[in-house]
Formats: sequence, structure tokens, C-alpha cells
Amino acid sequence: MAADMFAASSNNVVAGIDLGGTKTTAVLCRPDGTIAAQVTIPTPAKEGGAAMSAAAAALVRQLEATLGQRVLAVGVGAAGVIDQKNGVVTAASASFTDWAGFPLAADLSARLGAGVVIDNDVNAFLRGEMSYGSLAGCSNAIGIMLGTGVGGALALGGSLFHGPRGAAGEIGHTPGFSTLRCSCGKIGHLETLASGRSIAQRYAERSGRAAGGAEQVAQLARMGDAHARATFETAGAALGQAISTTATLLDVQDVVVGGGVRGAWDLLEPPLIRMLKDNMPVSGYPLIVHPGNLGSSSAVLGSAAAAWATLDPSTIPATTMKEGSSC
Repeated sequence: MAADMFAASSNNVVAGIDLGGTKTTAVLCRPDGTIAAQVTIPTPAKEGGAAMSAAAAALVRQLEATLGQRVLAVGVGAAGVIDQKNGVVTAASASFTDWAGFPLAADLSARLGAGVVIDNDVNAFLRGEMSYGSLAGCSNAIGIMLGTGVGGALALGGSLFHGPRGAAGEIGHTPGFSTLRCSCGKIGHLETLASGRSIAQRYAERSGRAAGGAEQVAQLARMGDAHARATFETAGAALGQAISTTATLLDVQDVVVGGGVRGAWDLLEPPLIRMLKDNMPVSGYPLIVHPGNLGSSSAVLGSAAAAWATLDPSTIPATTMKEGSSC
């Protein structure tokens, strides 16, 4: 059913999809950010791009049947480097098969009969927090996702800034933080200290004991384990240094941090704040670091906000990024 057959209404819905390496989540979303229906399945990442697109389309159809409504448009936050203009995945990790080069927007649009817009999943996270979350109303911001790796995104002048090759904001792969080898093969990137995978590795190196992941290291730190606390001290300080450098270059005041390691904010924030106090921008304005408050829904809601933005302005959520506003 074509989008122009719908009158602008708070009952209308778009689909937001978070298509990650391990799981795919789809929601139907109202203009105010209310999730009307939601479903999650394992991502068929090893089966190829067509299989992943088919799985995402099936989720949307399932939700449409549950709600008894067709979507006006679809937004997708996908893992990898995205050519947003052409709707194509241009680069992806080895955990995906036949993903790089896949025309996701065109394929998914053909399956659903609706317009589809895609973006990187970290960009979707930042858009979600700026549309409905901790940065609602902000025009300029830095988004950082602390998960298995470290992802980044930028918003400037009210819009997501992708860069000419779609890779703007990749703060996790900025150098100068250590002498360790990053997952990308280069040396010293922020990701070597602040990602969930690296936090577990750094703890094991300090203590001589393996950890199941950053969450376990956080639990040990809260129980008084000196090695665990030192690991988070280093991670938080490195994150603060990266934020200070990026915000100084871009003259951006607001930063939002999300991802699984965000659950250890009580351990990351103190060293991060100390680093920022010692390295404030030369302009003297205060940097404000916000922990994301949408949790695992940030990327799907950001994808939904991108879908709303493709429609008639009367259907765009009132909290979508506004030029000239500030937090």
C-alpha cells in the first residue's frame, strides 16, 4: 500500500530494523517514538545478504500482521560501512557472508513494497538518542558505542555527518592510546583499551586470569578486584582523551555513550570525568557526556526516525533533530 494513501496520524507506523552480526530486531514505531510491536531473531549472517534481507522482511511482515497495519517506510541500521545514498553495504567484518556490496535498500524495498533507507548501526544509535533519547533536541553531537568493538558517529548542524566514504566518526580506530594491536590490524587504537573485548583481554593480561567478558570484569571491579578496577580506570581515561580531542576539533559539546559496556558506567565515568577536567577545550565550554538512555532500542528507534524523515514533514516526529537547538 503506497505511503500517500495514509493521512498523517499518530496511529501510523514505520518499521525500524537493527541488523547486527548476531541478532536482528525489528519494531513498528509511532511518530512519537512509541514502539507498537517488536520482535528479535538470530541474524543469518553466514547465509548471505539475500538471506539477511529476507529475514528482515519477514519480521516486518510478521509485525504488520500482528498490528493489522502496513508500514509507511522502513529504516535499517546495519553493521558495516554503508553507502547511504545508494543503499549499499560497502564493507563488513568477516562474521558476515556476501554482505559487502549487497544492495540492501533496493532488495528490502522490493520485498516490502515500501521505501527503505539504511545507515550504519552506530549512526542509527546516535539518531535514536537525538530523536527520542538523552540528546533529544540536540543539533551537534558525538555518539560512541562501546560493544565488542568501539564505534562512533557524528551529527553536525542537525544532520548525521557520514563523510564522503561513509566512515565519519570512527573514533574507535583513532591511534595513540597504546602499543597494542587493534582488531583491525593497526596499532594503538582506542578500541584496544575501551571495547568490551579489549577490557576482558587487558584484565587477563594484568591479572593472569581469564574473564568471560567486560561484564564479568565490571563485577570483579565492584567487588574490589584491583586489576579489574585498574582496567576500567585505563578504559575510562582513554575514552575521555578521545572525547576531548574529537570535541575540541569539531567544537561539539554533547556526547552520548551506549553499547553493552555502557552497563559499567559507574566504573567508566569517574576516570573519564577526571580526564575531561584536565583536558577541556581551549574555548572553555564544558563537555557534557550523556549515558544513552534508550538501551538496546536506540538503533531501532534511530532507524525508525530515519524512516519518518523520508516521509511528508507532517509525519516526522516532533523530537527529531532541530537546527540551532541545544541540550
